[in-house]
Amino acid sequence: MKSSRRAVARSWGGRAVGLLVTGVGLYVVAPSLLALLGSWPRLADVQLWWFLVLIALETCSMAALWWLARLALTHPEQEGTDAPIAGWGTLATAQLAGNAASKVVPGGPAAGGVVQGKLLIQKGQPPAAVASALTAMGLLTTGVLLLLPVLTIPTLLIGPPPARQLQLGLLVSLILAVVIVGVGLSALAWTRFVVVIGRGCGYALHVVKESVTADSAAATLVAQRDRVAAAFEGRWWHAVFAASANRMFDFAALVAALTAFGAHARPAEVLMAYVVAQALALIPITPGGLGFVDAGLAALLVLIGVSGDVALVGTLLYRLVSFWLPIPVGALAWAGWRVHLGVTDTGPPEG
Repeated sequence: MKSSRRAVARSWGGRAVGLLVTGVGLYVVAPSLLALLGSWPRLADVQLWWFLVLIALETCSMAALWWLARLALTHPEQEGTDAPIAGWGTLATAQLAGNAASKVVPGGPAAGGVVQGKLLIQKGQPPAAVASALTAMGLLTTGVLLLLPVLTIPTLLIGPPPARQLQLGLLVSLILAVVIVGVGLSALAWTRFVVVIGRGCGYALHVVKESVTADSAAATLVAQRDRVAAAFEGRWWHAVFAASANRMFDFAALVAALTAFGAHARPAEVLMAYVVAQALALIPITPGGLGFVDAGLAALLVLIGVSGDVALVGTLLYRLVSFWLPIPVGALAWAGWRVHLGVTDTGPPEG
């Protein structure tokens, strides 16, 4: 009896703490979030085709994740066998539902991964394969995110003149995608390349944390690389391209949102603001980084020279399409999945 009470207390206690942290986080960012939402009337000034452009870019960003999941769950040796192959509809439904859950449920990406994995397993995918695929996808997409500031810093140090047209950011995203593919393939193919990077990171981290050494950091990075390489064996080029496309299409959506309001800024600086905002989304204080990402991104855009009102309304437009719109879309995908599951479980009546 006591053990069951303790189990209930641990279960509900953890949830209560999570809700408390979320509530405190929302309270802290409430003023900034309200200021952002106060810019809502200005969205009426945006031409309809800008909304269509942002929706198309975000759709491409999510489609890249569907492709990445298919690559991770389907291997060449499965062809011609009875092994289940995840269909595009299943992959899209699972990702949309998981993405929506990560934006409304405390726990963020972890909660979204559970929902996505559950749908894939219910469709017949082996649990071990699903867990391995989702882990590899998370490592690869996070690696691409961490690589972006490394590629951007040289541009910031060189200090070219500010871009008159932020549309150049679309060209920047294309160039970065090509560079990311090259670096990603190098990391997956050459262990020595990964060891050198790992040791460099280890030396830097050792300054703030003595327990981290160059050798331990290199070993950890190689182990993570091996997990990704095994998950996408034989399809490394496709996997790195899909992961970079996911990030670059999302960044292009931010560029489009700012361009819609005539913002002037250096694309490299906008990219740095984007990277920091995406890092804030990984901190599970509020679901999907709600409030923290919005306030952080708007503040960073102001720091790089975007006017305050344009930074607010540009952030609002970007978050409307990248954060808020996927929630009802994911809910509809989940509802459709539940209806389909109920129909297939019941089956046609016997004659």
